[in-house]
Amino acid sequence: MSATPGPEAANAPPLVELQDIRRSYGLPQRTPDDPAPTPVLRGISLKIHAGEFVAIMGASGSGKSTLMNILGCLDRPNDGRYLFEGRDVSDLDADALARMRRETFGFVFQGYHLVQTESARENVEIPALYAGMPEHERRVRATALLERLAMGARLDHRPGQLSGGQQQRVAIARALMNGGRVILADEPTGALDSQSGAEVMKLLHELADAGHTVILITHDRQVAAQARRIVEIRDGEIVADSGDARPADGPRPAWDASRGPRA
Repeated sequence: MSATPGPEAANAPPLVELQDIRRSYGLPQRTPDDPAPTPVLRGISLKIHAGEFVAIMGASGSGKSTLMNILGCLDRPNDGRYLFEGRDVSDLDADALARMRRETFGFVFQGYHLVQTESARENVEIPALYAGMPEHERRVRATALLERLAMGARLDHRPGQLSGGQQQRVAIARALMNGGRVILADEPTGALDSQSGAEVMKLLHELADAGHTVILITHDRQVAAQARRIVEIRDGEIVADSGDARPADGPRPAWDASRGPRA
């Protein structure tokens, strides 16, 4: 049985707050004969607190990937407000948005998106390279992350020498390289066999237990059921939300590569 949240956790402001977010694609109609823009998100309002493990579930075309892109500051809504720690993201300039994407969010994709000519360690180092981290520090941190994810024996392997599950571990390490306070995982088990998929889900649970906010995008109800909260989206609208599932003791320190997940 889960503990009742303490007063500090219960009163904590949301890390992420979406207010009536709308997103359409296509040019505005200038004449009645012009095609109307295609609405994808139709008024999404959602709060996510630090340390939650949330699954956003929906069928293909439901708007879940567009929602993920907005959450990760890869896209902007046409209307509505996106607040991160109470600050309106629309107030950020291009440099601040780039810094937020680089330092706050860690992205994990179904297709891994690894550089085929680079080793596992070099792939993990890439976000820190853009952040200006010194070479020695990058190498040490990437090595520590991969070792914590049971990839220490494959530091110098290229993606083509790794299994799908191993490639996804490299992608998760890369997402954590600059901190990865919020992990956005888009169908992270979609290309994996059942055992590898279970291992990746276990890692996501460990990250959530360690204090990361994990937002999982999936069409698979069985995968979504492994999260601690399920938000179902259909035709660009939230149709179900299993409710707030914040950690009972509030947000915890993010996962440290030098120490690994909290016990």
